[in-house]
This record gives sequence, structure tokens and C-alpha cells, in this order.
Amino acid sequence: MPTILIAECRQEVSSFNPVPSHYADFDVLAGDALIDYHRQVRDEVGGALSVFDLHPDLRLVPALSARAITSGGTLAAADWQRLAREWLEALRAAGPVDGAYFCLHGAMSAKGEDDPEGYLLQEARAILGERIPIVVSLDLHGVLTERMLQHSDVTVVYHTYPHIDFFSTGQRSARALLRVLSGEVRPVSALVPVPALVRGDELITETGAIRFAVQRAQAVEASPGGIAAALMWGNPFTDVPDLRTNSLVTVDGDPARAEREAIAIANLFWEQHEKMRVPLTGLADAARIARETLPASTRVKPATVVLVDAADATSSGASGDSLAIAQALLAAGYTGRTLAPVVDAPAVEAAFAAGVGARVRVSVGGSLDRGRFTPLPIEARVRLLSDGEFLSETVRSSWHAGRTAVLEAGSYTYIVTSRAVSLFDRALFYAHGCDPRAFDCVVVKSPQCEPHMFREGSTRYVDVDAPGATSANLLSLPYRRCTRPIFPLDPGVTFTPRAQIFQRPR
Repeated sequence: MPTILIAECRQEVSSFNPVPSHYADFDVLAGDALIDYHRQVRDEVGGALSVFDLHPDLRLVPALSARAITSGGTLAAADWQRLAREWLEALRAAGPVDGAYFCLHGAMSAKGEDDPEGYLLQEARAILGERIPIVVSLDLHGVLTERMLQHSDVTVVYHTYPHIDFFSTGQRSARALLRVLSGEVRPVSALVPVPALVRGDELITETGAIRFAVQRAQAVEASPGGIAAALMWGNPFTDVPDLRTNSLVTVDGDPARAEREAIAIANLFWEQHEKMRVPLTGLADAARIARETLPASTRVKPATVVLVDAADATSSGASGDSLAIAQALLAAGYTGRTLAPVVDAPAVEAAFAAGVGARVRVSVGGSLDRGRFTPLPIEARVRLLSDGEFLSETVRSSWHAGRTAVLEAGSYTYIVTSRAVSLFDRALFYAHGCDPRAFDCVVVKSPQCEPHMFREGSTRYVDVDAPGATSANLLSLPYRRCTRPIFPLDPGVTFTPRAQIFQRPR
């Protein structure tokens, strides 16, 4: 009976967020609890389990799942050391296995360790042995390193953005592992680094210019002898030496084909890379657009304007405590019904002390990333209080926002959480009684959500040039670690594709 080890460690980090992440920012599950949770969730591990469950001859050994509640700042050293120690101890306790599936992310970073995933894979290889096949799944926003590829056999990466293929990525990973275990394939991989950091609508894989490279990768993976292929454009905010875009192809026993296909995918990306920037609208102009779109009467259906604050995107690693857009709207005299999320634990505590229905005078925002954001004093009615526990709209995973208050200050509604949660869907709004379609203006702190959530049905959809640790205005960020030159940080960047081959001994 073949034995398969399953483990998970996932977080995306912005090095430009001054607030460090800690161990408490992770949901940690061990043993059967790992399996029980993921059988209910349509994420990567859930997808892998759906494939493994079709093979009754397999024995699954769950080790440890460490899933970050949200993206955040660089993981503090002591917390990283504890997390890594527990993760590796769980692998040692698992005993001998025949193969391993690791659900990782790629864009972690810790104080003193630029490549946490590479470290975990290196140590896992030492524990499990040189000949045990290891298959890894990654976010296409992951930072791919040589160390990660040296210590794994197959790397399977998301193909879609916005991400709608969590579950199928896990299925692809499980199938790849079973093919390696059975001896059907002998993986060989080619990596082509590309000196580019990109953002914007051209990265939407269904419609954007990125689709040409992604479709080529999907075709390679689906072809005879194909195992895995992807274009990874990384997380531009994880400022580490290996930050860049990567083309990665894994095929069955043919290094020349892997190299040829990886170069082809990289070239398809490079042909389009100049387009992959976000046209941004300044704060004052965004407020003007909102005013111009405001219905003449509150009795008519809201003409919803979506103002995208990707610079404070908690799913990309920002702190979540910006109200820069709301402050610009207020300064412009905007009176429309406005919905905005913000992280501010002290304001939440004041609301809880006052109680539902009471009026409070508090400052909201600017409590974490104080170098960028200014607190906003408000007098508000406490509309709702909650424990901040809810499920994401997309994969139905658990989110823990901590105690949460809905504060109404005039026509402005603020959903104030005690801690950051990922906002790549509408779950925070819905869980707290707020339908975005009922507002004239909605602040969305995610660079891309599925189109039906906000873009479709909005009167205007505006990418705002606001301050923040995850700004699409990459030139505004203080890069110090990534390898230069790199587009768009440097002028005249050129690209000559070169492939590096990786193949594990068997």
C-alpha cells in the first residue's frame, strides 16, 4: 500500500509592510484535523484529496498544515523558527513514506530567511530521503528559487488570475505525483528567469495579454509527455533576491523539450510585458469620478463606483489600515453611500465598549502602517458587532478577522476588523450585512477579484493611485533586495532567454 505524506505551509508577504507577521497569524492543523478541514474546502489540498480518494490502495499520512489567515509583513524570526521546527518535526514523526505532496505558496519571507519554502523543501528532502518523489503546488505569485527546484520533483502552479483553479491545481498535483510514483514518468524541468515585475488587467488570464504564455503552458502540460508547465510572475512586493518572473516546464525525460518549451513560454510573455502596467487614477481624480457618477436622488438604484485600493491589498501583504480613498472622497465633499473596509483594533474595542446602537467618537485607520496612513476621526453609530468569523466566498475557507464592528458615519459605512483578512472576494461585506450593490461607492482592497463580484455591474471601475505597501505604482516602492536591472524599475532592460535544467536522481 503506497504511503503519501501531505503537508501545507502558505503565506504571501509584502516586504514593504512595516508590521511583521507572527505565528498567531497562521491556522495550524495537524494529523486527521488537516484532512477533515480540507475535505470541506475547495482549495489545493482539497483537490489533491479528491484524486487520492479515487485510489483505495493509497494510505494518506497528514503531517502539518500552516495556512496564513492573511498575507502580511515579513514573518518575524522567532515565529518563523517555531513554524519551521513544528512543520519539520511533523514530517519526521510521519515515518517512512513513498511520496509527498506539499501545498506551498512561494512568496513567503522571514527575518533571516529569504526563501522559507526552499528551506522547508531542503530539510524535507534530508528527512524523507533523496529518492522519494516530492510534488509541490505554488501560487503563480510565488517567488521560485533554484533551491526549491533542486529538492522537489514536480512543481505545479496556478494557471488562472483571478485565481479560480485552487482545487484543480491540487488535482493536477496529485495526478503528477501518482504518475511519478507509478514509474510512468521521469520528470525533468527547465527554468527560464525573466527580469520583469508586472501588474494590471493584462494579467487577467481569460482576456489579458498574459493569456498567450499561459495557454502555451497549459497546452504543454496537457500534451503527451507533459507533466507541469507555468508562467509565474511572482509577488512584486516580496523584495528578495530571487524576485522576478519565471517560465517553468516539466516533461517526461526530455531535457531538450523542457528547455525549448520553457523558452517559448518566456518569449511569449516578454513580447507582451510592456503592456503589463496598471493605468492609475490619482486620489483627487478618483473622488471627482465618484461625484460625477452620483445619482441625483437616493431613491434610485445606486450607480455603484468601484474604487480599487490595491495599494492596501491584504491579500498581497499590505496592512489593511488605509482610509486614503475615503479621506479623498470626504475632502471632495462626496455624499454618496460609501462602503470601505479597514483594520483598526482599537476602534473596534471602542465600538464593543459602547455597544450596538450607541454613538462613538473614534479615529479609524492609520494604526499600523503609520508612515503611510493618517487616522480619520469620525463620529459614528455602531451598527453591528461580530466575532469576525466567516467563510470565504470562493473556496469556503475559514477567515478570522477578530472582533469586528460596522460603523456608520453619515453616508459612510466602515467595516472595521481587528486583524487583516484576505479580501479577494465579497465575503467580509456579506458576512456583516453589507451588499456592495446597495452602495454608491465601494472601496475594494484587492487588485483583481472575479469579474462578477465587482467589475460587472459597476458604473465605473477605477484603479486608484493610493499609498500603500502593495502599490501597483512599483516605482513608488523602496526596492533594495531584488536583482537588478529589472522591468519596470530600470530603463532599457533586455532579455536573453537561458534555461537551467533540474532532474532528480531515481
